[in-house]
Amino acid sequence: MEFLAALAVLLVTAKSIEWALEKADIHPIIAHVLTGVVLGPFALGLINPGENLEVLAEFGLIMMMLYMGLTSNFSSIAQNTERATMVAALGVMFSFLLGFATVLAFGKTLTAAVFVGVTLGNTAIEVTSGILVRERVKRSVYSILMGAAFADDIIAVYLIGIVTAMSGGRLTLSSLGILTVKIFAFIAVILLVSDRVFKRAKWFYPVIRNLNVFFTFTMILTFTLAILAQWVGLNQIIGAYLAGLTISRLRERKDPLVVTRIKLNELIEDLQVVLTEFFMPLFFIYVGLMFNPPRGSLSLSLIAALYVSAVLGKLIGCGLGARLLGFSGEDSMVIGIGMGGRGSLELAILTFGLRAGLIDQSLFASVITVSMLTALTTPVFFRAYLRHLTSGQKLKSRPSEG
Repeated sequence: MEFLAALAVLLVTAKSIEWALEKADIHPIIAHVLTGVVLGPFALGLINPGENLEVLAEFGLIMMMLYMGLTSNFSSIAQNTERATMVAALGVMFSFLLGFATVLAFGKTLTAAVFVGVTLGNTAIEVTSGILVRERVKRSVYSILMGAAFADDIIAVYLIGIVTAMSGGRLTLSSLGILTVKIFAFIAVILLVSDRVFKRAKWFYPVIRNLNVFFTFTMILTFTLAILAQWVGLNQIIGAYLAGLTISRLRERKDPLVVTRIKLNELIEDLQVVLTEFFMPLFFIYVGLMFNPPRGSLSLSLIAALYVSAVLGKLIGCGLGARLLGFSGEDSMVIGIGMGGRGSLELAILTFGLRAGLIDQSLFASVITVSMLTALTTPVFFRAYLRHLTSGQKLKSRPSEG
């Protein structure tokens, strides 16, 4: 099938499945990956993941990371940094340990076990935020959930750097130390510059006022930071994410006329249409097209064990972190369940691992399945537990008979 025809078929199919699943409140990522699986080599074999689609998917990933950074509220999260980081770090640690042990138990290599452990550590901020938009939770719980999901992204950025080094076969104890310093120095320098430019610099105001100039500036900054990240030995998507994060700090700018926030919101709205309807779906579709394990190689027991590890890792780790911070058992459960969804960043890490030969097709397919299952079931578990808490409170508030 010709490239343009294949592109049209993929997008139309993906959006049709997305609209069909929307009524059941199922995340669009599932529809997009499913499109690639069904139309790709694994099922119907109508479309192969060729070079043209790969280029578009790579660009879609960079744009997705930019958008994730733009929609992050750095100032509100920064107020809760230590508490949110503690919850996120324990969630990552327990998810890594359980995922690592599970893969080793099924006879996979040490490298594959480390890689899957890293992958399972990430929480999808888009799944968490989607849940919180639809469900009413306490403000303190909301703050921790969003802060921990954001901190989880920063940890994932660090882990992507490690994965990049692993793929190059240059990860030793000394190189890990150097890599750690480089990653955090790069992030610190970018955030320091963003504080000076986006929060305070007067010369930047004319750039914001003209939306066309602002859009062009955003694209230039995104590609510049992506290239710089690659030059210092990191992954280009780290730069793209930081570009969005630094621009999002315009919300902190003192502007009595609120022009800055209005223009930032207009930029995000303009980007959102192109991203959510074209570039982001293409990346997830491409992930689905790459889903092609040998027939009979998928292990349902491995998928089930990894799914349990993924859910329990966040439930135990994040729940424990919340308890240590003084949250009640019920609120800790809400936080542990809410952090359970996986999504975009995890799929990006998986794609790197497959291309670099860190994991094989069967393990790639297994973890993708687990990722989709967590994105599907986390909102269901979250809603069910909130209903349970609500019904329990109603029973306690009823006057006793007799």
